Amino acid sequence: MKNALSAMNLKLCDNLVYARPNGGRIKLPVEVIASIHGYIQNDRHKPEGGGVMLGRYIIDSQDVVIDKISFPMPGDRATRTTFFRKKRAHQQVIDRAWEASNHTCTYLGEWHTHPEPHPSPSSIDDTNWKRKLKNDIVDSDSLFFLIVGTSEMRMWEGHRRSRTITMLKLL
Repeated sequence: MKNALSAMNLKLCDNLVYARPNGGRIKLPVEVIASIHGYIQNDRHKPEGGGVMLGRYIIDSQDVVIDKISFPMPGDRATRTTFFRKKRAHQQVIDRAWEASNHTCTYLGEWHTHPEPHPSPSSIDDTNWKRKLKNDIVDSDSLFFLIVGTSEMRMWEGHRRSRTITMLKLL
């Protein structure tokens, strides 16, 4: 883990916090970052990995915390440059987290890896994210999308009404 995190200039005690366009922040705790490290495509044979992000909206603020993620599951399809989630398995993770948290831990968006240092969304990502903004049934006005590159993790926020997607600035 140390090598992957070192490549990203992260320490084991670092949380990542991104600025949202509405003035809020979204926090990616170190525990979540550590759980992703094994999927970083720092080997030319590693396929993409991905899953959903779960967490909570902080009351009386625009802040969001990602508490956990799901991981690649049987039925997901992955190649070096693609990752497709099997909906049912990841939905079960979402439903269990929702029930276990007394309805506070909710679906926030999705994450996946890219085999590039500074990840940017592919045309497939862009199409998929806009489809999710249009079709996913959630209570919030936005969804978050994390791409884990080999040197950097980047986060985007998509707004459901406008279907605009904005890259978030790392604080």
